[in-house]
Amino acid sequence: MADGSSGAAPVGAWFTFEKPQLQQLIDLLRQDGYRTIGPQVADSAVVYGDIASISQLPLGILDEQDGGCYRLTESPAAGYFDHVVGPHSLKNFIFPPRETLQELVRSGGAWETQPRPDPGPPVAAIGVRSCDLHALAVQDRVFLEGPYVDPAYQARRERLFVVAVNSPRAAAACFCLSIRTGPAVTSAHDLALTELDDCFTVAVGSERGGRIVTQAGWPTCSYAEFEQARSQPQRLQQEMEHRTAPPDAPQPRSLDTSELRELCLGNLNHPRRQATAERCLQCANCTMVCPTCFCGTVEEVADLTGDHVQRERVWASCFTTEHSHMSPGAVRNTTAARYRQWLTHKLASWIDQFGTSGCVGCGRCITWCPVGIDLTEEVAAIRGDEA
Repeated sequence: MADGSSGAAPVGAWFTFEKPQLQQLIDLLRQDGYRTIGPQVADSAVVYGDIASISQLPLGILDEQDGGCYRLTESPAAGYFDHVVGPHSLKNFIFPPRETLQELVRSGGAWETQPRPDPGPPVAAIGVRSCDLHALAVQDRVFLEGPYVDPAYQARRERLFVVAVNSPRAAAACFCLSIRTGPAVTSAHDLALTELDDCFTVAVGSERGGRIVTQAGWPTCSYAEFEQARSQPQRLQQEMEHRTAPPDAPQPRSLDTSELRELCLGNLNHPRRQATAERCLQCANCTMVCPTCFCGTVEEVADLTGDHVQRERVWASCFTTEHSHMSPGAVRNTTAARYRQWLTHKLASWIDQFGTSGCVGCGRCITWCPVGIDLTEEVAAIRGDEA
C-alpha cells in the first residue's frame, strides 16, 4: 500500500471531482504517454475506441440487451457510463484480433528476420466494468501463469492502466452476480470511478493511480458521497439478487453454479445438445465477443513478390471445422460437438486447466448470438432434466 511519500495518494483513499473534470483525467493520462481508450458510439453500438475528449463518451445513451438483441436508446437522464457492456472488451487491446509475430524479408537470396513492430504506447482503458476485470484476471492465468509466458501479451499487460467504473445498472443478459464477478468493482485496478448525480467519486487502487490523483489535485470525498458511491453497486446487487428491477426493465439472468463442472461433464451426450445445434449458425460470434476466449491460429501472409512474409496470429474459434482438424479430418465435425466443446470448456474443463471458470457472466454471448442461444438457459435445461 502506498503511503503517499512517493507523491502518490494512498491506495484505498477516496476522492471526488465534478463531472466536467473527467476531461482532466483523460488529459493527465495522455500527458503521461498513455493511449486513452474508452466507450463511444460507433455502428449503433457502444464500443471501445481512442478518446481525447469526454464529448466522445456515450453521455445520455442506454443499451437494451437480451438474447440476440442489442439496441441503443437516448435518455437525457443517463450519465456517461449508464450503458452496460458492448461487443468489445480489454481482450481487443491486450490480445488483439491480429498481430504480427515475425516478419521475414528475402534479400540477395537469403531470408532476414526483421525486428518486431513497435507495440505502440501503453494503453489506459476508461470505463472498465467488474466482469471485464475478472476476465482480465482469467486471461492473465492463460497467458502469464502457465509454463509458457506470452511475451507480447505480457508487454501490453504490464503497461495497461485501468480506470474501472462501478455499474449503475444491469442488462437482461447480465448474470455477473451468479458468477460472483460483479456488479461492484473488486478486482485489481488503478482507479475506480462511481458516477453520482453531479460528480464522480474515485477510489485509488494502485500507486500509479494515486499519482494521477495527486497530479489532479482532487479533494477527498465527503462521508455522504462515500456512502452514496458505496451503496450504488449494493443496490444493483440487491435488484439482481431479488429480481426487483423496475417493472419496465427486463430482469437480469441468473445461473445456478452448484456442481456446474460435474453437470456439464456428466451430460456430454444430453439430447439438449442436438436441439441447440439445430439453432446454432456456427458464426462464432459468442467466442469473438467473449472477454476470456483465447484461441488463436497463425497465418503466413506474403506480398505479391513473395519476398516479404509476415507470420501473424489471429483469433480463432472452436466453432469452425478447422479448429479441430487433424490428419484424418475434423475431430468435432458436427455443430452439436462444437457447441458442446465451447460450453463444457467454458464452464467445466477450464477449471481443470486454469483453476477457474472461463465465464464471467457478462452476457455478451447471449446478446450477440443471432438466434439468441442462452448459456444460462442451456444449463438450466440440462439441470432440470437431471432433477
